[in-house]
Amino acid sequence: MKAEKKGKVAWGITGSGDRLTETVETMKKIKRKYEGIADIKVFLSKAGSLVAKYYRLTGDLEKNFGRLWVETDANSPFLAGQLQLGKFDFLLIAPATSNTVAKISLGIADSLLSNSAIMALKAFVPVYVMPSDYREGVIVTKLPSGRSLKLRVRREDVENVERLTRMEGVFILEKPADLYQVFKKHFG
Repeated sequence: MKAEKKGKVAWGITGSGDRLTETVETMKKIKRKYEGIADIKVFLSKAGSLVAKYYRLTGDLEKNFGRLWVETDANSPFLAGQLQLGKFDFLLIAPATSNTVAKISLGIADSLLSNSAIMALKAFVPVYVMPSDYREGVIVTKLPSGRSLKLRVRREDVENVERLTRMEGVFILEKPADLYQVFKKHFG
């Protein structure tokens, strides 16, 4: 009997602190649930690396997911090429800053995760994005200190999310709990 091939997921983390802790906790549960079925590799933008340090999540990410790949430039580490060669089943960017969402929606490929998303789409690799700015209005997020911060989600940022929803191969997630359905869809 032939052994099943283990799936691979590229998880990109941008510089959004909003729902970052909840996303990491959800991904740890998903990793345990899909142990032996899906291998999750973590790729951090420069800002994502900084924010993970602020929230004291770097050690937790390394402990649970192994080596962390941190952006040097738009092509290093060479995630875009790996996606185009089919080495990953999908690219997940969660949480995604409004900056990353805008870049992808406009085809700007000047960062590790925006370049990787655009190259993945060209190679028919699905891209899942969980925008930090999902719905226009006011949100309350937690700072690393535990203090609350009130932020405005601008109409322009939501328009970029809407533009992403119209892109073939891009799927928008609203909250960390939505991540379970992505893994169920790909890995059962």
